[in-house]
Amino acid sequence: MSASGGTRAIVAALGANLAIAVSKFVAFLFSGSSSMLAEAVHSLADSGNQFLLLLGGKKAQREATPQHPFGYGRERYIYAFLVSIVLFSVGGMFAVYEGYEKIRHPHELENWYWPVGVLVFAIIAEGFSFRTAIRESNELRGKLSWTQFIRRAKAPELPVVLLEDFGALIGLVLALGGVGLALITGDGIWDGIGTLCIGLLLILIALVLAAETKSLLLGEAAGVDDVKKIEAAIVDGNTVTGIIHMRTLHLGPEELLIAAKIAVQHDDTAAEVAHAINAAEARIREAVPIARVIYLEPDIYSKAEAAKGADREATPGGPAPTPPTGH
Repeated sequence: MSASGGTRAIVAALGANLAIAVSKFVAFLFSGSSSMLAEAVHSLADSGNQFLLLLGGKKAQREATPQHPFGYGRERYIYAFLVSIVLFSVGGMFAVYEGYEKIRHPHELENWYWPVGVLVFAIIAEGFSFRTAIRESNELRGKLSWTQFIRRAKAPELPVVLLEDFGALIGLVLALGGVGLALITGDGIWDGIGTLCIGLLLILIALVLAAETKSLLLGEAAGVDDVKKIEAAIVDGNTVTGIIHMRTLHLGPEELLIAAKIAVQHDDTAAEVAHAINAAEARIREAVPIARVIYLEPDIYSKAEAAKGADREATPGGPAPTPPTGH
């Protein structure tokens, strides 16, 4: 994901949410609608979320240090995860509480034209923000479905903004329905039901975001297409005859680590192997520009060793080596 594309979508969402939050708070003060209060808090939380995404993007640009030799690219994942927590707690749980209280103690709406007018304005503003996020995402999505794009995207900003804006639009429709039914029936309980539905929707979106960003925080491999490009770039058919095994890891949305053990001819000189490794690294970076850190270890290919499969004790996540027993 290009930094400019993500930033444009975030700034558009931030501007829309700030304007909407102010208008919803005003509508709540004049009407007493709990749906309006829940939506106002939701928009305020979304504004804070966009600020967190911008802050994470800024912090991720710091140079690597001896304590953090691979840089700070994962800051973007951390702040995206914080967004899911804010959306769950401040947005979802608050709306559920407000809806529950309004259902228990309903009251008639006052000055109904305030919430209705603000909701119409909010739908237009959120629609503009959502359209911007869709346009920026389409530049990267390719042939992927929207579900696949959200699941596979290594840059968290656009999926977060997409889900937030989508949830906001659905929430506005629910709020408008709750207010409308409360006005038609004269029963304020419908406003509470609309608020409760908004809260449940926000909690669901927050859980989806948390699951996806958790996977990125744990460390995801390169995409299937990038792995194929890397494998093709490593093997030259002359000195480097094959790949014994390879691991890839995203250090950040635009930083990829590659570690591979490569097969070389048994009679190659050290100079020839070193030249082949340098050439392979150059080919990898040309094929996959985000490949920033590359470690290639030469070895002599052995069919017998390859048939044994991966060494579980040497694999991350595998069993710990058994310590020797004393006599």
